[in-house]
Amino acid sequence: MNYPNGIKKNYKISTSNRGMTLEHDINETNLYYRNKNIAVIYKKPTPITINKVDYKNRKDAVITEAHFIIPSTTDYNGIYKGKYIDFEAKETRKNYFPLVNIHNHQIEHLKKIRKCGGIGFIIVRFVLENETYLLEIDKLENFLDNNNRKSIPKEYFIQNGYLVKEGYNPYLDYLKIIDIIKERYNEEILEEK
Repeated sequence: MNYPNGIKKNYKISTSNRGMTLEHDINETNLYYRNKNIAVIYKKPTPITINKVDYKNRKDAVITEAHFIIPSTTDYNGIYKGKYIDFEAKETRKNYFPLVNIHNHQIEHLKKIRKCGGIGFIIVRFVLENETYLLEIDKLENFLDNNNRKSIPKEYFIQNGYLVKEGYNPYLDYLKIIDIIKERYNEEILEEK
């Protein structure tokens, strides 16, 4: 940048670490979808029971003790072009996705979504490479059924998932991938008839 008095400043702008988490990026993307009437997708609240609240006054009430009612299912759900979608979002700082990061009840939930005609998937961000992939529940289930590994290598996401490209608005346009999946599901239904 050149200033009027002849001083030159060089600023390095890095896009590799924008200081945003995957959850923040998805929330911003979902807000964009809702504002543009494209889809209605929300982050699910974690089901908790409040046991104890410290009331100094009404404005300053603080929850001091709470517990989970039941294990939560997945992070997000909603509707897009008449199709129910449900997914879990995770980040990893490795070049693989540790399976301890997703629970059996979440996998079973996503399988039920698919069996009932919805679209279930996981979105995983590989933080060090700043790459985000969408993996359908069918592909996740296939990996689990055919491997004894404790993690899914990134290569599996590259070969069997979809790279979610970053943009300006929306930031992570994962619904472009859902369009591809919906089209394939429609073709499968026609083949069954």
